[in-house]
Amino acid sequence: MNKFFAEIIAGIIPHKPTRNRWRGILRYGIINAVRLLKQLRDYRQYPCCYLAICTIAKNEGRYFKEWIDWHHRHGVEKFYIYDNESNDNTTEVLKPYIDAGIVEYTWFPGYRRQLAAYDDCLERHRFEAHWIAFIDMDEFIVPLKEPSITHFLKKFEGFAAVEINWLIYGSSGKIMKEDGNVMERFKRHARPDHFLNRQVKSIVNPRKVFNMIGCHEASRISGKTADSHMSPVRKHFRDREPQLDIIRINHYAVRSYEEFAEKQARGRASGTQRTIDLSYFKMYDLNDIEDA
Repeated sequence: MNKFFAEIIAGIIPHKPTRNRWRGILRYGIINAVRLLKQLRDYRQYPCCYLAICTIAKNEGRYFKEWIDWHHRHGVEKFYIYDNESNDNTTEVLKPYIDAGIVEYTWFPGYRRQLAAYDDCLERHRFEAHWIAFIDMDEFIVPLKEPSITHFLKKFEGFAAVEINWLIYGSSGKIMKEDGNVMERFKRHARPDHFLNRQVKSIVNPRKVFNMIGCHEASRISGKTADSHMSPVRKHFRDREPQLDIIRINHYAVRSYEEFAEKQARGRASGTQRTIDLSYFKMYDLNDIEDA
């Protein structure tokens, strides 16, 4: 019901960022918002980790090790993994990380569960991490001017959220699934100015946001959202040119055609469609430039 009224009321606001912010607040609920503001007023403890990642995944077992190791090397201390009914080797791959305290694993069944997972993560872990990044298993945060993601974020502590642009990687012409890491197998990507690279993902201070608006933006309690150049965001991400020079998110949207077909069979965690048709592959199979 909150979502229904949020869409109606927010829909009359012409400014996109303001509209989306209020959509998130209304979906969160006024009573919940008042309760949270009281919690925040009384909160005094410092978060126990600086940077965490939240993701929801289904049958991504073969990709977890590379993805966790990459981000752990670049400063991520905790991973909140929501398992959307995997029946592959996900739990086996994650077990060493769970035992080490790096991964907190949550079984999260059902259809259209991405936003529900993000809401649950914020409610359960809001006071544990200074920053939480909300990204998918086919996305890798790549700092380009700093030695780690945490070094990059130190400059943004006055902000509620940071929006980081995608760089879309295509299939590199690969049809069949091969052994090896994703970042080693797929080296070709879109032109930096391609319109799809305007998409962003957010790293948020969970004590300054109510919830996530879809999988891209956050609904702020206080403070501003910044782009990767430390400028306050005033336009919707689709109306801004991509910023890929300081930090970016390598988005391996399709991988090989065989892997894309497997992803198609699983459906999307967001629930926007149960399958991803071939037009998605054609749109995101961008191989204009090869990495050095």
